[in-house]
Order: sequence, then structure tokens, then C-alpha cells
Amino acid sequence: MNFAKGQHKKSLLTSILVFVAALLFVLLIVVKFKDEPLEPSPKNKIQSSDIVDGIHQPTGLKDDEGMMAVVTHCTGCHSAQLVIQNRMNRERWNATIRWMQETQNLWDLGENQELIVDYLVKNYPVSEKGRRAQLQDIEWYELTIN
Repeated sequence: MNFAKGQHKKSLLTSILVFVAALLFVLLIVVKFKDEPLEPSPKNKIQSSDIVDGIHQPTGLKDDEGMMAVVTHCTGCHSAQLVIQNRMNRERWNATIRWMQETQNLWDLGENQELIVDYLVKNYPVSEKGRRAQLQDIEWYELTIN
């Protein structure tokens, strides 16, 4: 019985020491870095080499006013390719943003919403053409199973 009490005390003491060590480590990190400014995320820094032939290479988005707002507010949750393939008019983009805010926890974009929608409507307008042209003048043949 005494052995069990002794083990329990050692285990409790070990847990306390580990907790205190972790707390001191976190405190050391906070004190060391408290006065250093936070760097913006590297994906939000555009280098001149990131733009080739008018295309932002990391995302595939067209370089234009509002592109970085799209990168900042949209590509944190999904790829830029998802944005590019959904070609909508202004009304549908605003409705989609409202839907994301109501159901997907998208934050209030404030004045950035107009900038983002302007960018999308201008650079990725609604397309009447589908993914491919309809097949025409095709000579079909019958498959036979042996």
C-alpha cells in the first residue's frame, strides 16, 4: 500500500515538473519574440518573378487590381483553380460570398468584397461556352460483347 502512495506522489511530481517546464518554455518564447514585428505570410508577398506573362505563378490568377485580395481572402480555404473555374456574374459572386459567410464561416470581407467581385467579374467573366464543344459529325459504331 505504501508503495502505491509513493508511486502516485512521484507521478504527480513528475507531471507538475513537466507542466512547469513547458510553461517556462512558452514564456521564454513570448518574451524573446514579443517586440519583433510579425511578418506577412509569404504567400501574400508578391515578387516580380511571381508574375510571368500576366499570370501569378503560385496561384494561376491573372495579375490585376484585386488579385491579392482574392489570394488573401479566398485561397486560405480553397485553391485558386476553384475560383477560376467558377465564372459568375456580379450577382452570383455576391450570393456565393453570402452563402460562404452563412454556412462556411467566411468572415466579413468589408470593402474588400467589392474589390474581389470586381476582379472576378472582369478577369473571369461568365462564359457561354461549356467545358468543350458539343460532338458533331461523329460516326458511331456498335460495341459487341463476345
